Amino acid sequence: MSNILGIGFDTTDIGRISATIERYGDRFHRRLFTSGEIEYCLRRRVPAIHFAGRFAAKEAAMKALGTGRSRGVLWRDIEVVRQGGPPRLHFHGGARRRLEAMGGSSALLTITHSADLAMALVLVLGESPSAT
Repeated sequence: MSNILGIGFDTTDIGRISATIERYGDRFHRRLFTSGEIEYCLRRRVPAIHFAGRFAAKEAAMKALGTGRSRGVLWRDIEVVRQGGPPRLHFHGGARRRLEAMGGSSALLTITHSADLAMALVLVLGESPSAT
């Protein structure tokens, strides 16, 4: 059985992400997203919606890890992966170290959006201690 060790929620304005992409383009993509995330979003009909969802997921994950954008947790250390099922989080670098330090073993992620907002919820999970 797993325990919830951290929870994070974030909302992101899709229009703001769209405007940022228009202004900074690939520079914005490469600073915040992994190559897999960029490829996934650019294949979609409206990439800004998917970039906004991933941005919200990364923010929510940072909150669930209890770090925000600090303590060595970088944007690209948190990766949203989608392979024929619900989105999942992969933690790399500083995010992986923080997850392990807090006793985390995995995370659950859900992403949704309306016409204007992308929202994400992240639960960081750790194993329950064995009963003796």
